[in-house]
Amino acid sequence: MPAERPWSARLDKGDRLKITDLHGAQAVDFLCFSAEMPVERYNAANTIKLARTIYVGKGVTLYSELARPMMTVTADTCGSHDTLAGCCSSQINAVRYGVENTPSCRDNFISEMARWCLGPGDVVANVNFFMNVPVDGEGAIGIAPCLSGPGDYVELHCDMPVIAVLSNCPQRHNPCSGCEPTPVEVVISR
Repeated sequence: MPAERPWSARLDKGDRLKITDLHGAQAVDFLCFSAEMPVERYNAANTIKLARTIYVGKGVTLYSELARPMMTVTADTCGSHDTLAGCCSSQINAVRYGVENTPSCRDNFISEMARWCLGPGDVVANVNFFMNVPVDGEGAIGIAPCLSGPGDYVELHCDMPVIAVLSNCPQRHNPCSGCEPTPVEVVISR
């Protein structure tokens, strides 16, 4: 999967999706939708409540807004993935960094989701694989350098048929992609 680009696929129940950070320090934004009823989608709040953690890692199940299991992390060499910061957008980059018209995960999601007849309103709070978002005791968050190194990966098992949508983050203004986005590898096992 090239740097800064989107990707998607329909996966069946029992399929596995493996995302490998080839060079290290590369965030990958992730959404999934029920392949049978795409209005049912990943829900960050349900996932956090049922996992009892704000971080995704091995053994954590991603839940839909109907509290149905969608995908479960079965392997993870990084150890912690973000559920709070959501995707970057041209608009938030303008507010936070004073830069206009930047490539973004939101735009990647919108363009890729159109293939599945999903629109901008279907972009919701997402999982950020490999992204490091520490939370302090006061509840303040930050975006810190990724914890992933070259070859780190996360593997998910499909608990239902899903449409998986990824954005290989194009962010150059904070350390979530090392300020220099790189390719990742995506492998589907059936």
